[in-house]
Amino acid sequence: KHYFNVTNSYVINKIFLVLFPWRHKPWSRKQATGPNGQDGFYLPPRDDVNSPDMYIPVMALVTYILLSTLIAGLRGQFQPELLGITASWGLVVVVVEIAILKLGCYLIGISNDSQLYDLIAYSGYKFIGIIVTVTISEIVNGGKGTGGWVGWTVFLYTFLANSFFLMRSLKYVLLPENNIQGGGMQMQTDSRAKRNQRTQFLFGYSYGAQLLGMWVLTRP
Repeated sequence: KHYFNVTNSYVINKIFLVLFPWRHKPWSRKQATGPNGQDGFYLPPRDDVNSPDMYIPVMALVTYILLSTLIAGLRGQFQPELLGITASWGLVVVVVEIAILKLGCYLIGISNDSQLYDLIAYSGYKFIGIIVTVTISEIVNGGKGTGGWVGWTVFLYTFLANSFFLMRSLKYVLLPENNIQGGGMQMQTDSRAKRNQRTQFLFGYSYGAQLLGMWVLTRP
């Protein structure tokens, strides 16, 4: 229920944030204050625009599937199995990205308390940019797909916006400033080299993996 605890204003603000993340601050998630005066649980999405949710990624994936089949129908290329194929490609891209992220965290020794749903949500926000790219390209290019300078321009913008959004959001997951151990706050003492390694991995995931995933899903 936490991940679907959203409001209309949250959905609008979140979509705007994913598409126009450049001047947003702060990026850290809000926490409720516990009885002892210390930070407790994270606030739900409806109370914090920085909180990941599952409503937008799920609805964006469904919209992407329906949009792709609608475009195929307008081109006279619709087939019933296209629904399953499109859904499968979308899910495969998300699963592969999560696997890359989890494997990378394991290999470079990143331990955090992030839920799997958090990572799925962050990966799923790319479908917002994909929908915008496919829609604008289809309208401008007259049904010729996402090719041409307009399609590539829109794709480049939505890719960079999504990657910047991920880079900022996942910073607090992959580059934690502190860690909770034994009920108290203990500052992590990562070496500069270790932190640089994590930063490089975060950059590679936010830009490299997202570029490949979005390119695959926006191809006609």
